[in-house]
Amino acid sequence: MITKLRKAIGMFLLAGFAGFAGSGVYNSWNKPEITAAANTTGSSQPIRLTGMLPGNGEDAPTQFVAASEASVPAVVHVKTTYSAMTAGNGQYYNPFQDFFWGDRGAKNPAPAMSAGSGVIITDDGYIVTNNHVVANSDKVEVTLNDKRTLLAKVIGTDPSTDLALLKIEDKGLPFIPYGNSDGVRVGEWVLAVGNPFNLTSTVTAGIVSAKARNIHILPDQQFPIESFIQTDAAVNPGNSGGALVNTNGELIGINTAIASSTGSYSGYSFAIPVNMVKKVVDDLLEYGNVQRGFIGVNIKDIDSELASEKGIKSLKGVYVAGITDGGAAASAGIQEGDIITKVHGTEVNSSPELQEQVSRFRPGDKIDVTILRSGSVKSVALTLRNKDGNMKIVTNEIVSLLGAEFETISKEEGARLGVLNDVKISKLNAGKLRSAGIREGFIIESIDNRPVASAEDIVSALKNKKGGVLIEGIYPNGVRAYHSFGL
Repeated sequence: MITKLRKAIGMFLLAGFAGFAGSGVYNSWNKPEITAAANTTGSSQPIRLTGMLPGNGEDAPTQFVAASEASVPAVVHVKTTYSAMTAGNGQYYNPFQDFFWGDRGAKNPAPAMSAGSGVIITDDGYIVTNNHVVANSDKVEVTLNDKRTLLAKVIGTDPSTDLALLKIEDKGLPFIPYGNSDGVRVGEWVLAVGNPFNLTSTVTAGIVSAKARNIHILPDQQFPIESFIQTDAAVNPGNSGGALVNTNGELIGINTAIASSTGSYSGYSFAIPVNMVKKVVDDLLEYGNVQRGFIGVNIKDIDSELASEKGIKSLKGVYVAGITDGGAAASAGIQEGDIITKVHGTEVNSSPELQEQVSRFRPGDKIDVTILRSGSVKSVALTLRNKDGNMKIVTNEIVSLLGAEFETISKEEGARLGVLNDVKISKLNAGKLRSAGIREGFIIESIDNRPVASAEDIVSALKNKKGGVLIEGIYPNGVRAYHSFGL
């Protein structure tokens, strides 16, 4: 009996060891994936805590409590609703099917929903979140920490940084003041604050693990800018758009992604630096889109292999591998083979660091760039240009792409045609609409089944849109028409 018992215990231990070893092999062969931390299924006085708390020290637990109590009221739950056409499920409305099958509303499935978090940054209701939380949404609702739910308007988005700005109509809201992400140090304590599951705010603590991380989470963007703050504070699905704060209760980043092979937190999370957030917010408020300046260079990080190949003595700085003809760098005299070591006085030792620094400026801004050429340090003054190679402010790209000017129809014309608050094409130039066969005077009632009442609605409906677009409307002579084109 004893022999059998020993044999059984031995087999049990062997099985346990094998399972443990197997787990180790599995993890070594399955590299964690970088995923967006989004869930796809108050106080009457503004909060100002700058300087209220001591720096990182022996009383960290006390600082966590104070920073948490200050931040939680200003972090909101963001719920977005998508129609069947914009939810990415491959369905597309065919108007001619109505003749055979009746109203399309009876056929379409229930709207899809997703959720994330957001951070109130002003007491009058401006909220920062991630672009991927609200992209292509038909409706955005925000639930505050005091359990009120309000409709939010998308003021603007910037897919290149994965940021979006929302606005709710309210006053005297608690908000988190901006900190300075340039001053954040590796090893510093930080808190991640999110509201992922509606009315269940979460606060987790960790340290800054690294800065200026490029995790290639925005591969679809033409000019992605990634320079994330990496932390080990736990961030789980639904925390996208939440706050990364320091122990002074200041906003230092917007939580965006996690590194995970399971979809849940497993040790690393990434936040957009707040200094980049401030620039994006300012541009969206002033211009309606982000004004991005370009140096006009192709760059490479300097590693041992490149240093050996090019005879570079130091691994500091960023190598200029190419120059854009007619760009800012070419005009300022920067050459291929130069090494950029500083941008406007700030040291840069990687491509993400250089991109982050340049992203804070607009076309037409003059900046100083420090370069190393043949062992000599030179300071070069250059004027940044836009993506088109000039120094003009970039207008709304969607309106330019459509090639049209819009106006709201008069009450008399609307009454005659039986439509209300729709948008009329007052002038048509070369662009997507003319190519689709649309003529001047066409009144747009909906885009992809989304009602249109203003030019802003048109821009909102087409932002980040890829693939086919269906426009439904009526001409002044009463003829209804459906037009389609691709983006």
